[in-house]
Amino acid sequence: MTTEAAATPAKATSRRGRALRFTALVTAVVTLLFGVPWWTLTLAGTAWPPWMIALSTVGFAGAAGALPWLLLRGHGRQVDWAARTGDTMLGVVWVLFAWSLLGNLIRPVLAVAGLADPLRSRLIAGAVVVITVTLVAWGYREAMRVPRIRQVEVTLSRLGTGLDGLRVVLLSDTHYGPIDRRQWSARVTTVVNELQPDLVCHTGDIADGTVEARREQAAPLGEVRAQLAKVYVTGNHEYFGDAQSWLDHLQTLGWESLHNRHLVLRRGESELIVAGVDDATAGGSAAPGHRPDPATALAGADPALPVLLLAHQPKQLPQAVAHGVDLQLSGHTHGGQIWPFHLLVRLDQPTLQGLTRHGDRTQLYTTRGTGFWGPPLRIFAPSEITLLTLRAPAPLPDRG
Repeated sequence: MTTEAAATPAKATSRRGRALRFTALVTAVVTLLFGVPWWTLTLAGTAWPPWMIALSTVGFAGAAGALPWLLLRGHGRQVDWAARTGDTMLGVVWVLFAWSLLGNLIRPVLAVAGLADPLRSRLIAGAVVVITVTLVAWGYREAMRVPRIRQVEVTLSRLGTGLDGLRVVLLSDTHYGPIDRRQWSARVTTVVNELQPDLVCHTGDIADGTVEARREQAAPLGEVRAQLAKVYVTGNHEYFGDAQSWLDHLQTLGWESLHNRHLVLRRGESELIVAGVDDATAGGSAAPGHRPDPATALAGADPALPVLLLAHQPKQLPQAVAHGVDLQLSGHTHGGQIWPFHLLVRLDQPTLQGLTRHGDRTQLYTTRGTGFWGPPLRIFAPSEITLLTLRAPAPLPDRG
C-alpha cells in the first residue's frame, strides 16, 4: 500500500470526525436556544393545561428542527426565502432565550417576596413574551431604518495643517443580502452625499452573495460622491464567495479597491497615506493571493507621513501598531447587533465600538456598522454612518 493510499482513509476519518463534532455542536446550541424558552414558558411551574403544553412543545420542537435546515439552505445554497425565514427565526429565539434566562434569575426574588406558583411562573412567562415581542418589533425598525449619523473628531499627531478638518465618512457591514434593500441603499447614499465628504471608506462585508445576486442593491454605491477618494477593503463575508469579484465590481462603481495597497491624498502641502488590507480570514480562504499584508500595503510609502488604514476586523490592530499606523478604521462587530450578543463579540475582538487608543501613536475607530447581518434586528446596538473629522495637532504656543 502506498503512502498516499494509506493516508486516504485517515483523511476520510478526519472529515467524518469534524462533521460529527460540528453536528454535535449545532445540536447542543439549538437545544439550548429553544430548550430554555420552552422550559420557561411551558413547564417551569406554570401548570398550564395539557393541550397548551402539547401545543407549545410541538411548536418549539418544530422550530428547532427547521432552523438548521433553513440556515443551511439559505446561506449555504443562497436560497433567499430560506435565509430570510431562518435569520428571522434565529433573531427571535435569541431574544427569547436571553430574556428567558433573565426571567429565571428573578424567580428566587419573587419567591422571597411571597409570590407562589403558578402565578409566579406565569407572570415570568408573560413578561418574557411581552418583552420579546416589543424588542423584536423595535429591533426590526432599528435595523431597517437609515442609520443615524455619528460624528467623531480624531486628532492625528502627524497630520499636516493642510488636511486639518478632512471629512471622512465610514460605511461598513452593509450586508446586502436576502432582504431586498435597494431603496435603503439609495437613501444611505443620499445621506452620505449630503455630508459632503472628502473621503468615503467602506471597511467590508459589503454583501452576502455574489455580485450577480446583489448587484442592484449595491448599485447606489456608484452614486456616492467624495472630493478626494472612495476606498474599499474586503470583510470576512466576501470570502464566503468570490472576494475578487467584489473588489473588481467596486472598481467599476468608481471605488478604489485597497487590496493590500495604498494611495496618497493631498491637500495643499499636506499628504495622508490611505492604505487597506484584506480581511483576517483571507489567508485561509480559497482566494489566491489574498491575505492581510500591511507591509505590502505600505510598500513605498513615505514613513514620515500619517497613515489611515482600513482593516475589517478590530483584531487586526496589532499589525497596524507594529507598522506605525496612525488610525485604523474597522467594522465587523456590529456593536453586538442584538443584546446581549456583544458579550460574545468581546471574547473575539479587542473593542466593540467607538474610538480607542493603542500605544503612543495608533488609534482605532470601530463602527457599529451601517447594515445588519442575518436577523433583521438591532437591539441596543444602533447602526451608524460615521463622520470622522481629522484634526491636526494644535500649534504649540509661542513662548517668545
